[in-house]
Amino acid sequence: MKTIVLASSSPRRKEIFERTRIPFVIDVGEYEEDMSLDMSPHDLVKHLAFGKATAVKDRHPSSIIIGADTIVVLDGAVLGKPHTPERAKEMLVSLSGKMNMIVTGYAVLDTDSGEVITKSVELRVYFRDMTEQEIDGYVASGEPLDKAGAYAIQDMGGMFIEKIEGDYNGAMGLPLYSLLKTLKQFGIEPSF
Repeated sequence: MKTIVLASSSPRRKEIFERTRIPFVIDVGEYEEDMSLDMSPHDLVKHLAFGKATAVKDRHPSSIIIGADTIVVLDGAVLGKPHTPERAKEMLVSLSGKMNMIVTGYAVLDTDSGEVITKSVELRVYFRDMTEQEIDGYVASGEPLDKAGAYAIQDMGGMFIEKIEGDYNGAMGLPLYSLLKTLKQFGIEPSF
């Protein structure tokens, strides 16, 4: 069987993919994400995922490489990682009481044949109204600073979520159901 490479430094993606019991290695390339590209959210995440996969392909002959990227979209605008407490607070205020979408794209690349399949999956996330005190406390925790949209649905950010519609794994960065269907096209299936 070919080596499966997960081109991601995300501990969540690693944790999700480990559930498949498909043996894999992790290799993260030097790919610079450009969130300012004039693309639809779905095209953007597929483009970024493909970039991450191709960044490591030369190091992995006879391999299947998986790249992934996740963004948050509110009212048509892409919300990246805030990096500063001020920007995180601004994002969380804008999310309060509203529905946003988490869009995750992935690319699966066969380094032998050059075949590539890219897909994107969206999930709807409904935030409850948050108080200023809750937002300030959450920002002070530091969690939102390196998270797309300034929240982590699987951690403390989950306290503000009223409901979700879609693949929860996609919200954490790897839409497992869709990815497994794609991997099957490459002859790769989970081991039970």
